[in-house]
Amino acid sequence: MAQTVLAVIAVYLNIFVGFCFSQIYILDDAGGLGRVFDGIGGLSGGGATSRLLVNYEEPYRSHILDYLFKPNFGASLHMLKVEIGGDAQTTDGTEPSHMHYDNDENYFRGYEWWLMKEAKKRNPNITLIGLPWAFPGWVGHGKNWPYDFPDITAAYVVKWILGAKQYHDLEIQYIGIWNERSYDSKYIKLLRYTLDKNGLDRVRIIASDYLWEPIAPSLLLDPELSRAVDVIGAHYPGTTTVTEALKTNKKLWSSEDYSTFNDEVGGGCWARILNQNYVNGHMTATISWNLVASYYEELPFGRDGLMTAKEPWSGSYVVESPIWITAHTTQFAQPGWTYLDTVGHLAKGGSFVALTDGRGNLTVVIETMTHDHSVCIRPPLPPFNVTSQKAIFQLKGSFASIKELQVWRSQFNFKTKQPSFFEKLTPLKLLDGSFTLNLAEDEVYTLTTITTGRKGSHPDPPPSACFPKVYKDDFHVRTPPFSEAPNFADQTGVFEYYINLTDPGPHIFTLRQVVTQRPVTWTSDADQTISVIGDYQWQNLTVTCDVYMESAKTGGVFIAARVDKGGQSVRTAKGVFFWVFADGTYKVTNDLDIKDILDSGLEGSRFGFLRRGWTIALLKASGTEPVLKHSQKHP
Repeated sequence: MAQTVLAVIAVYLNIFVGFCFSQIYILDDAGGLGRVFDGIGGLSGGGATSRLLVNYEEPYRSHILDYLFKPNFGASLHMLKVEIGGDAQTTDGTEPSHMHYDNDENYFRGYEWWLMKEAKKRNPNITLIGLPWAFPGWVGHGKNWPYDFPDITAAYVVKWILGAKQYHDLEIQYIGIWNERSYDSKYIKLLRYTLDKNGLDRVRIIASDYLWEPIAPSLLLDPELSRAVDVIGAHYPGTTTVTEALKTNKKLWSSEDYSTFNDEVGGGCWARILNQNYVNGHMTATISWNLVASYYEELPFGRDGLMTAKEPWSGSYVVESPIWITAHTTQFAQPGWTYLDTVGHLAKGGSFVALTDGRGNLTVVIETMTHDHSVCIRPPLPPFNVTSQKAIFQLKGSFASIKELQVWRSQFNFKTKQPSFFEKLTPLKLLDGSFTLNLAEDEVYTLTTITTGRKGSHPDPPPSACFPKVYKDDFHVRTPPFSEAPNFADQTGVFEYYINLTDPGPHIFTLRQVVTQRPVTWTSDADQTISVIGDYQWQNLTVTCDVYMESAKTGGVFIAARVDKGGQSVRTAKGVFFWVFADGTYKVTNDLDIKDILDSGLEGSRFGFLRRGWTIALLKASGTEPVLKHSQKHP
């Protein structure tokens, strides 16, 4: 009896082997299990963050997609969350809506349909999630609040889900409310009713894609609301949750997280939160914003994706550390596996989780990320210490008979600056169900019975290159695979391929701005529509564009160079802007608000401008001052 008591005490107390500090950790399923694991995912959108990916030529485009989605290859993501385009700026650009107007439906706009199909092609079991950030103006009847017309908003979202199935054979499994905005209980209930009425009872609702509160307390007080919501989704929770969320017994997800520059500190952030979101907050899914940094780096939050693919003109891309940190979990545990109750923090810093499929397989993921090497962009990270340590893991219950574990390791090696990621080590032999690890700082280990893990690779991509010094597009695409022209990144408004048969002049194939009503915005859109192309370079350059104003009375067009801002900051963009208006006047300004005027006058008197018809607009910026060249009508 005394020996048994001593053995139990040893489990919970620090013991010393020689002069090395050790701690025993028990991995046991005999007393029950924890929550069901729902997966690790990436978020495409929330600001046109995959915009440049579709422009990559093969085979590089497929290689990038393999690193993201292919099972047992790279990140091997379990979940893909996409923005339901709303024609408005949502961080780094706009994504087109499937319904620009109330009598308009088109389920081939944008690239999210294509991306979901490519993900599904690689992983047929991937979970697909949709969430609106903004809505076309007609949804709000001119108001910036979609909940004033909940039936219209619900119908709009449900049509997107039905269109995904009808036109692309895509099953959307989860749908959100409105990104990082106040929720409306009446709308959530009506959305549930509208889904069910359209045979979409299988589609689950996530709320509120913002904070744990006040949605969690509301679910406890409102049974009907609780029945409508399946998942409580919080953004950037800092690995913690609240008591009310736990009391609901709902699935708890970090439905948007990470959002951090994807250097090695960013990889450390991702490693820490993937484990500690469950250890500290019982979150069973974590979704990275964003999926892939495939937008101009000068836009907000440049390079915040799991990997970088921002140069379709060169074919260059970079497989960043977060890809391999993701693989430590995703290649060795699948949705439907269950966390063990015996998970937690390591005695000298770091954390460990363990998952099982209920059929004898076990996966253990350990991280020892230090504070300064795992800082995420948000929220602030309180101080903590991590030091080297020896850890002894004792397998109990159904795992006691395991004799060998596969071992994968990542070492950030911040001191030597010689990191190694997702290395397969010699399998570890267990003695009486026990194994010992010497854990250094800033490491990630996976120990698993799963033998299918693989560090996939493709031939090296082409070298990085700047945006071409000479670039031209005549939009002559008869059957465009996407609605946007290559490398153009819409920042306010939506520019789409358009075959102009009504008044073609010299141009039949064109790029046309199609939004005529201010959307229900999520951030501060500019008052003028704008699409950018190329990286920001203060250099001598010439911009030439054939333009056509469909109205002979109002409005105008502009071309610009050296534009310094985009995304959610586009409203305050500076640069050199050449404006031509339908009333025959022109302006040259340093800003998008047409306040800092460098030159102005009557276009018709100076350049012979034709108010209605095709016009060549040309702007030359040289030295430190713009040089205005004339616009001229086509012969």
